Amino acid sequence: MKNIKREYYLKKIEPFIGKGLIKVIIGQRRVGKSFLLLQIMEMVKERDSSSNNILIDKEKYEFDEIKNYNNLIKYVQKKLSPDKKNNLFIDEIQDIENFEKALRHFYTEKNIDIYCTGSNANLLSGELATYLSGRYIEIKVFSLSWNEFLQFHKLPNNKNSLEKYINFGGLPFIKHLPFEEKIIFEYLNNIYSTIIYKDIIARHNIRNTNFLENLVKFTANNVGSILSSKKISDYLKSQKINISPQIVLTYLDYLQQAFLIFKVKRADIVGKKIFEIGEKYYFEDWGIKNAIVGYKQLHINQVLENIVFIHLIINSYNVTIGKSGTKEIDFICERDGTKVYIQVAYLIPDEKVKLREFGNLLDIKDNYRKIVVSLDEYTLKNYKGIEHLHLQEFLTNFT
Repeated sequence: MKNIKREYYLKKIEPFIGKGLIKVIIGQRRVGKSFLLLQIMEMVKERDSSSNNILIDKEKYEFDEIKNYNNLIKYVQKKLSPDKKNNLFIDEIQDIENFEKALRHFYTEKNIDIYCTGSNANLLSGELATYLSGRYIEIKVFSLSWNEFLQFHKLPNNKNSLEKYINFGGLPFIKHLPFEEKIIFEYLNNIYSTIIYKDIIARHNIRNTNFLENLVKFTANNVGSILSSKKISDYLKSQKINISPQIVLTYLDYLQQAFLIFKVKRADIVGKKIFEIGEKYYFEDWGIKNAIVGYKQLHINQVLENIVFIHLIINSYNVTIGKSGTKEIDFICERDGTKVYIQVAYLIPDEKVKLREFGNLLDIKDNYRKIVVSLDEYTLKNYKGIEHLHLQEFLTNFT
């Protein structure tokens, strides 16, 4: 995997190499941050072969003694070359206690260029954000996009490959596994367990682990549905689990911090008001969602919505759920001052479904691009000015 370059992210970080900014790469565990860090290291070497590169990988035993910022500073100081440009690479930096104090110390040294990865959305929060405001660049890494998935697996761009992507998601290591559901889902469940126990339970000292796992399963079964903390709490009470809405909100926030799920707010299409209650949740990697609750034909529309949402986020769109009266638009996508409206459907088998999926978009009286995405073998191409794209075409060409 190291040799398959994540060009999209390398291009994002390249302008900041050698500049006086801390480069922070964040994302869910196993999305490929470590390999990307090594690829950046190679890029740095190509620019300056005489530079001194220091790599600390907190997932390796040899760095186990670096437990806090003091250990980190002492280790790095021993490795520094005063007469060379020093590049410091730290993988999974959140495993080092008070690491932000070390970063602040290194930042004051003029001869160190800093790169680090982390698996927590609040990596740069609190003190560090205050001390280093304007002095770092943050780059979010996701599972493989559709085009990356084809490249990694050396697959043709066809329906069979798409079925694999829909079922198994885009975590890069799957490249080394046979395309067998039992094997891949076992791997994905192990990743899920690591996220739950290392990034959430241990980090936040959670005792009610059963509730947390029930909450994840409920969310996985309701991807793309409008949820509220009260609705979730009421459901759990019906299952003899008595948890307050506030605790539900707190735990959902922990799941977001660990990059397991995304929360998407609803917005009024006409008034542009953001609704505070009733969001939708999507998984950062739908393969993990499928592994948790099973890949069910019943939930195919959920998975398609999830895939489309992540594709939009990867391409730097700001995404909300659209609401106009009683009607809903799956995604309002905004970027660089323009909008795209997107509806996602499994199939459009009859006039009734067509009127629902296309009708909601036809009711929007502006000239922005409007698209319906589905798995129909034969799409309508254009219906009253609205594009109809097969998911495969959308993932291949929409950026």
